[in-house]
Amino acid sequence: MTYTIGQVEELTGVKTHILRYWEEVIPGFIPQKDISGRRIYTQQEVELIFRLKYLINEKKYTLEGAGQQIIREAGTHPESADLIQKIHETRALLSELFIKVKEL
Repeated sequence: MTYTIGQVEELTGVKTHILRYWEEVIPGFIPQKDISGRRIYTQQEVELIFRLKYLINEKKYTLEGAGQQIIREAGTHPESADLIQKIHETRALLSELFIKVKEL
């Protein structure tokens, strides 16, 4: 499933201008654009946004520090892979349900 920038703002609570800024300063955070130039976010990018938001708001990282932490986490231990996959699947399901409820 993919999301528009407005849907991502609704899901994550991160304003669109902040999302656009993060694209400039977080390595590898570059959503695709459709033929009209609108941003299209994947579930993986939504997951990254949730993680960045947590690191910045809860753990009090700077944006640069949060970006570095994300890079460090990319080398996660294989023992954690199953748990991380289940978390991703659950969050994807919840995101889809949220969007469907908002459409009603």
